[in-house]
Amino acid sequence: MDDVTQRDHVTCDVVIVGAGPAGLAAAIRIKQRAPDMTVIVVEKGAEPGAHSLSGMVMDPSALDALLPDWRKDPDRPLQTEVTQDHFAFLTSERTISLPERLFPPLMSNKGCFIGSLGKVVAYLAKKAEELGVDIYPAIAATEFLFDPAGHVAGVVTGDMGINKDGTYSKNYTPGMELRATHTLLAEGARGSLSKVAMAHFGLDAQSGFQKFGTGLKEVWELPPGRVVPGRIVHTLGWPLDRKTGGGSFVYHGQDNLLTVGFVVHLDYQNPTLSPFDEFQRFKTHPTMRALLEGGRRISYGARALTEGGWQAVPRLTFPGGALIGCAAGFMNVPRIKGSHNAIASGIQVADAIVADPRCRRTGRMARWLAR
Repeated sequence: MDDVTQRDHVTCDVVIVGAGPAGLAAAIRIKQRAPDMTVIVVEKGAEPGAHSLSGMVMDPSALDALLPDWRKDPDRPLQTEVTQDHFAFLTSERTISLPERLFPPLMSNKGCFIGSLGKVVAYLAKKAEELGVDIYPAIAATEFLFDPAGHVAGVVTGDMGINKDGTYSKNYTPGMELRATHTLLAEGARGSLSKVAMAHFGLDAQSGFQKFGTGLKEVWELPPGRVVPGRIVHTLGWPLDRKTGGGSFVYHGQDNLLTVGFVVHLDYQNPTLSPFDEFQRFKTHPTMRALLEGGRRISYGARALTEGGWQAVPRLTFPGGALIGCAAGFMNVPRIKGSHNAIASGIQVADAIVADPRCRRTGRMARWLAR
């Protein structure tokens, strides 16, 4: 941080970096249990949900714990319950169905919902604001604030109006200091501040090496009658070779919308392999070609996935804060799900913050959690 620059500052009890499922769940839970605590959430996207890819199958258990009455809400973001759950192995020409009994119960999607993660996040943001949470959209947290003891004491938001050569333009506006007793990092996979915290405090010194994947996703609008709401399909095999991990997912939603996606583990050996190209090849499979023909792609995107599993989860707390959600690597790879774990981690850290009155405005959150 430039010590010469004069920055405005705001003081709060908790600052949360990232308005995704984990960050918003933590904010909601804190305000549910301690309405007097001040909570600020900063989100680099234009609005909450802007960076959350649409199209997912979500385990609702954590959402049930956070907002028990969400199913009764006419504006609820999840409407389509899973009714058909299929697994298949692909060759270049064939689709070989795999019996459900071959898979452990944890991979069942019974009771889960097909929906848009962007809509879920927007819904959580609305609930958080109703409780008094301040959400700052289109603002990125770029660095930590530290107190004299070396504990994290908040974050600094990014400067505005800097030229490409690093000089200040006439529109230059310095970032703001958000000073907080507790700083929660809910940035998702490979977040910039999360990487700084891990390196600075050695959070991953005792854990296994984190592994990553690339997930690509498209939403298609298909001719009427082709989409079967509630039907999901996961595949293994073609077009990936036997040395490359990954597979596809196809989710049938409402309003003739189909979500189709592809995941490739980033430990692949083939230097010419492009996850994007493999995804496009997957869509030429006879089954997919017949499904997509005559439709139109209306949105698409990609994201990083944490795939190291439980053994790759780092130490979660550091002096002054904690990692939650995919910043901590809580994706359940066999289930291809992480949103429910993200919400659950937000709930747990919020409960830890408010459980003991000594945690409020004392700067002792990490030590209390670690005792």
